[in-house]
Amino acid sequence: MTDTTTRAAPPAIPLSLFAFAVFYGGMVCIAGVFANKQVELFALPGVGMLAVEAGIFAFLMLVVTSSAVTELFGAGTGRRMVLFGFVPLLVSSALTLLILALPPASEMEAERLDAFNLLLSSTPRIWLGGIVAYGISTLLNVWIFDKLRRPGGRLLWLRSAVAGMVSQALDTLIFVTIAFYGVFPIANLMLGQMLAKVVLSAVLFPPLIYAMVALARRLDAPRRQATPA
Repeated sequence: MTDTTTRAAPPAIPLSLFAFAVFYGGMVCIAGVFANKQVELFALPGVGMLAVEAGIFAFLMLVVTSSAVTELFGAGTGRRMVLFGFVPLLVSSALTLLILALPPASEMEAERLDAFNLLLSSTPRIWLGGIVAYGISTLLNVWIFDKLRRPGGRLLWLRSAVAGMVSQALDTLIFVTIAFYGVFPIANLMLGQMLAKVVLSAVLFPPLIYAMVALARRLDAPRRQATPA
């Protein structure tokens, strides 16, 4: 007997959302690797040179991407992207621990092995701080960005800057406290990181989010034009 049951076609995923999800997963995984390098960015009068861990650049792209997704597809989709981001984050962390535990090949150079272990080894507090800070700060960014929404997408530059600055300040507060409180005085480290992230958020977020929104609309334009009215 022939099965004539019609199955509903699965909902089409916008090309831009698919591309941003892939990009987001990559940034989640690489941020922890970049964090092993400290970089000097700029000097502020009375404060001096501000140095941050380089993982901030990948993390800023996470916030920019989730903001662009929220702008285009709503806060619910933005939150889901952040929550699904825990999957590559936790899996890559587990794989890192597994690879560090596996015995190295005998022909591997000792210097290369030491560098690999040094680069990818972190204390449990640093792992925990990064995971907690990621979840809370990015979800807060999506919430603020959505709450400041205006009809017609107006004031995108202001919404992106405000949401980015607040969420990045909280990210620094959470991460530095969990990772380093009680290990050494954290006030100067926290101040420097917070100032640098807030300044970068104010300067970089608006143009980057505008660029990602424009890219998404360009990627989705052929599909929209091909869809019958």
